[in-house]
Amino acid sequence: MRTFIDSHVTWLGHDGFRLTGAKTIYIDPFQIAGGPVADIICVTHEHFDHCSPDDLKKIQGPHTVVVGPADALAKVSGRTQVVKPGDRLTVEGIPIEVVPAYNTDKKFHPKGNGWVGYIITLDGHRIYHAGDTDHIPEMKQIKADIALLPVSGTYVMTAEQAVAAALEIKPAVAIPMHFGAIVGQKSDAEKFRDALAGKVEVVILSPHPG
Repeated sequence: MRTFIDSHVTWLGHDGFRLTGAKTIYIDPFQIAGGPVADIICVTHEHFDHCSPDDLKKIQGPHTVVVGPADALAKVSGRTQVVKPGDRLTVEGIPIEVVPAYNTDKKFHPKGNGWVGYIITLDGHRIYHAGDTDHIPEMKQIKADIALLPVSGTYVMTAEQAVAAALEIKPAVAIPMHFGAIVGQKSDAEKFRDALAGKVEVVILSPHPG
């Protein structure tokens, strides 16, 4: 699995990732330098650090499809596909499951907003991007080989809560995110990794700006 991650998964910082394989897929690109043109861009919600039209333009081509909730896509130009929690769709041949992402004990990401995370199947691997979320009951239903989980607290779950989420999801590998930019430090990712030692493999990626 580490070989797959090294060749297919790039952390762009904060919650941003690029998945490279049969297609080039970005999730929540923010403050990126650029990069290969996207086949698909998945946006989790409309906050500026997740839905950044300026960053999207750096990687959009005429055939790029931007997937996301309606309020986020209202800020976006080009080809778009509105989604909501519970949707299952295939975009450019890539299966995508849309799952809930929301706060349970804070007000930044209300469940009623219909904001999302994604399970993207790429080259035979199920990759779960949790979006901005707390440890929510719906995670019991998540089946993923790789789980990208926020760990910084404040706006999302803490490292300790992310540990509980990882133990519930049981991915082959968990990758911490949502630290080192707006909020959170690498120490949050290290705390997450250390608590899961011997239970779930954790890979802390170094940020790549594009």
